[in-house]
Amino acid sequence: MRNILFAFLILLISQGSFAQEEYMEEDLKIDQFTEGTLTSPTTGEAKSLVIFVQGSGPTDRNGNQALMKNDGMKKIARELAANGIASYRFDKRIFKMNELNIKEEDLRFEDLVNDVEKILNYFEERDTYNELVIAGHSQGSLVGMLAAREKADAYISLAGAAQPIDNVIVEQIDKMAPQLTENARTAFNEIRENGQTTNYSPMLENIFKPSVQPYMQSWMKYDPAEEIEKLDIPVLIINGTSDIQVEVKEAEMLKNAGPDSRLEIVENMNHIFREIKTDDRLVNTKSYNEPNLPLHPQLIPIITDFIKELE
Repeated sequence: MRNILFAFLILLISQGSFAQEEYMEEDLKIDQFTEGTLTSPTTGEAKSLVIFVQGSGPTDRNGNQALMKNDGMKKIARELAANGIASYRFDKRIFKMNELNIKEEDLRFEDLVNDVEKILNYFEERDTYNELVIAGHSQGSLVGMLAAREKADAYISLAGAAQPIDNVIVEQIDKMAPQLTENARTAFNEIRENGQTTNYSPMLENIFKPSVQPYMQSWMKYDPAEEIEKLDIPVLIINGTSDIQVEVKEAEMLKNAGPDSRLEIVENMNHIFREIKTDDRLVNTKSYNEPNLPLHPQLIPIITDFIKELE
């Protein structure tokens, strides 16, 4: 019995050591606005670095929000490291607003783009990696698209929209609360024309409250389909058929706008990169708070193949 227990312990230790050898992580601060995690393979030097840009709202470096923990970005980073690819993921500037006394009404979409550009500059100056790849998720797709124009070697859109954000939001409202569609469209039109609006339903307060309108105006002036066309670097567009936030048609529109890009539609993948084989929205949304669910099995191979081709 003692020999059996000893052998079992050795097996556990060896398995734990193997798992730990796949990646190593260190906290890395770029400047006062940006702190994140650098994930690297433990065996050999990575030739490429992926800079992940998170989606909308208070989304942290791991892809989580206060009431939504799925660890999507953390899982991607660590699995890429196991394939020899380094990555940097960071907390959005929104987490620094209280500490730095940044008012909500002073935030602009360009601030997020500038943060990514500074990350690019930081790693370019270090000259550790041959390839710097921007990978933007959801809202981060457009942020990354704008930042990638100057110094990135490649760009990946993960569930990114192809339309200006006002069109996207109006479409979402039309599906969930069609009685508010016309009101939302009118409010957005007024923001676009006048920079502000008071003509919105109280039910849409989170979207149109006065302190958010300057940020919304700065965001809606960008058309992703126009911006992706400006990229003169390799582009990979990924979307899942089970994504209930960003439809496959958005990825197809991005592909049409950037015909030299590579499009990958992943069957049964949802917005946070999990495999969902049912049309039940409750099952889909429940996965947003289940960090132990594995990533969709096709995602990492698709990203890895794209990056390895660059090398």
